[in-house]
Amino acid sequence: MSDIHELTVTVDLREGLSEQQLTELRWHLGLGPQPAHLTVVTDFPCVVVDDGVPRIENEPRPLLAGSGPAWRTTGALCSALAARDGLPGGGWALTSRTEIHPDEAEEVGALLGWIAEHAQDTLRRGDGTVRLGYYRASEDPEPSALESRDGRVNLAEALLPRSR
Repeated sequence: MSDIHELTVTVDLREGLSEQQLTELRWHLGLGPQPAHLTVVTDFPCVVVDDGVPRIENEPRPLLAGSGPAWRTTGALCSALAARDGLPGGGWALTSRTEIHPDEAEEVGALLGWIAEHAQDTLRRGDGTVRLGYYRASEDPEPSALESRDGRVNLAEALLPRSR
């Protein structure tokens, strides 16, 4: 079984996102430069070995910025963020298709949780679940629903061994 998962996010976000939040979201989507100060996802732990001694450093990286041909899944990796000007509810339309490794699940889960918090209310079901898109292991023919409920994203729970 492959460690690579396809992640497809399709969601409409509410109006009222700050310019800082939009800048950071664009960076995560690969659509803009890294902001000086991160507020959405702030921890990007990475183990580095210095003189044989491992230590953890914080190395920020965009989380949904895949582009070009997919490495393990078919098709192209891409992201878009468009203003919903003139459409009911306004806000922002977000689409992203990328590949992720389980090692990224915690950080991607934090970003997806933030996205779910800002999703338009029309996407929220009666039990509080927000449908964000789909995910699947590269060899799986059928995707699973990507959902967030009570601040927990099912993708992160599925990929993180300690949450099983």
